[in-house]
Amino acid sequence: MSNILNVIVIAAHPDEPEEYAAGTAALYAELGHRVKFLTLTNGDIGHYNYKGPELAKRRHGEALLAAERLGVQEYTIWDISDGWLVPSLENRDKVVAHIREWDADVVITFHGNGGGHFDNRNAGRIVREAAEHIASGAAEDSKQPLFLLMPDFSARSIYKADLAIDITSVLEKKLLGCDAHASQFYELAPWQKRIDHLVPEGWEQRRAFILKYWSDFFVVSEEMVPALERWYGKDKASAIKYAEPFEIADYNPKQWTEEELRTLVPMLQN
Repeated sequence: MSNILNVIVIAAHPDEPEEYAAGTAALYAELGHRVKFLTLTNGDIGHYNYKGPELAKRRHGEALLAAERLGVQEYTIWDISDGWLVPSLENRDKVVAHIREWDADVVITFHGNGGGHFDNRNAGRIVREAAEHIASGAAEDSKQPLFLLMPDFSARSIYKADLAIDITSVLEKKLLGCDAHASQFYELAPWQKRIDHLVPEGWEQRRAFILKYWSDFFVVSEEMVPALERWYGKDKASAIKYAEPFEIADYNPKQWTEEELRTLVPMLQN
């Protein structure tokens, strides 16, 4: 294996890689590894005022800004409308192609059994089928990536935190990655929560706003503690405030050893 790791985060909509895995992505990038974000829809109905190509174009620009802030080398957005993602053979094969072209060592995606957004659930299912296709040898690929699951809002009750990655040192980058998606973090989501009147101006105020309302998945919570203690030791774990949790997907074609996991997720070195 090369010393440079290739990591791909596959989500359903632009802004989700940032919300659930941006800290981890930034850490990989800081260590000199290659990171790609792939979203399987263009998010073209994710607003209350307008939709369609105009919104898709705006969200593409937001994604590129987030990538620049995080050190993500590539951000690809499929031209599939929000709400229309299906687990077809065509989409499976396209995901297989992305994984192979990126020569991925680590693939991070959603839980296919999540009960929330249709697209999120189907993104997880498509990646699962892609993983099984790769493992079968049908994809003519000798590399077997590590598949990790990030818990979106719908999967909080069903995932288990096998890994939890301390993102304290890159918290600012993660928040700036989220900040890039203004259409979501300052417009749609606050409007849905009926707190749009509370959206502030200025970075320091917006930073506090994100931490207050959108940090459920990266402020250390009870279910993350055992994983933090395992990977960082109890003393260090007790001081960690911000972390991103991941489940080792049950469809991985092999059992990964602790040594292999620490190689593929080098931030876990303690």
